[in-house]
Amino acid sequence: MALPSEMRFVDLPSFGAPEVMTIARKPLPVLKDGEILVRVEAAGVNRPDVAQRQGIYPPPKDANPVLGLEIAGEIVDVGRGVTEFAIGNKVCGLANGGAYAEYCVLPAGQALRFPNGYDAVRAAALPETFFTVWANLFQMAGLTEGESVLIHGGSSGIGTTAIQLAKAFGATVYATAGSRDKCDACEKLGAKRAINYKEEDFADVIRAETGQGVDAVLDMIGAAYFEKNLASLAKDGCLSIIAFLGGAVAEKANLQPIMVKRLTVTGSTMRPRTAEEKRAIRDDLLSQVWPLLDEGTVAPVIFRTFAFEDVIEAHKLMETSNHIGKIMLKLA
Repeated sequence: MALPSEMRFVDLPSFGAPEVMTIARKPLPVLKDGEILVRVEAAGVNRPDVAQRQGIYPPPKDANPVLGLEIAGEIVDVGRGVTEFAIGNKVCGLANGGAYAEYCVLPAGQALRFPNGYDAVRAAALPETFFTVWANLFQMAGLTEGESVLIHGGSSGIGTTAIQLAKAFGATVYATAGSRDKCDACEKLGAKRAINYKEEDFADVIRAETGQGVDAVLDMIGAAYFEKNLASLAKDGCLSIIAFLGGAVAEKANLQPIMVKRLTVTGSTMRPRTAEEKRAIRDDLLSQVWPLLDEGTVAPVIFRTFAFEDVIEAHKLMETSNHIGKIMLKLA
């Protein structure tokens, strides 16, 4: 099948509010060795997209500057050295930018097959959150069966994924969210106790619930929660930070619990990781998590799907935080 010479994409002529985004046209991306070209059928909307649009989260120099980090669709071309995929395969994947477009390049090591029975929208809801949760909660924080975890932002795309995976791998899950409806959703997904952070002190609740604290905390708030996160951890626990929605500088923080309880504080962002690191995460997901998706033990929570042309409205919804789970764009 002959490919078009141009594609539609979401252009970002300047930084700012959602209205700065426009639909424009440009040539299709050029494949490099080890890459695949995907005709995008659906793409996910994520917090890093919003931050990039606002000008506070610039992409790495070698990344595609077009917005968007996760896609699903059909492979229409493969680069030299690609042996695990072929033209016509349906894949989802973690993009190095460029997901808000009709065609997107993926490194083959960051692509995954559709889980059994999935359409493009459901498949595109997987990569960004599953890569992030697996890397930060399981690989780095080392969460294992029989342990306990506190997941902040439990009703977010990251949170709904983390709750389900932690529960599926045998952990006891606690979560925070900002309303009763969101807390109810967290508990339905597997949290033993969801804490409305607007009404309760989560550190007090965790101490009362556990007696000694949790083994891990997955946090996207940062400075505003730093001391309470340390207080919520049990001895030898780990705090894994993945974002700074509540600030990046914790002034006058009491660090004594780190020494007294032998705590580990870690964190990462996905975009700067090497292709080899991302492939290793992908391989773990395929072997350990994709079977859970195939059988329906875990599944993406999708709040609303927008047409590609309504990307501005999708970003506006993301900024309100009035959603539970993922916000998606549908292109085909």
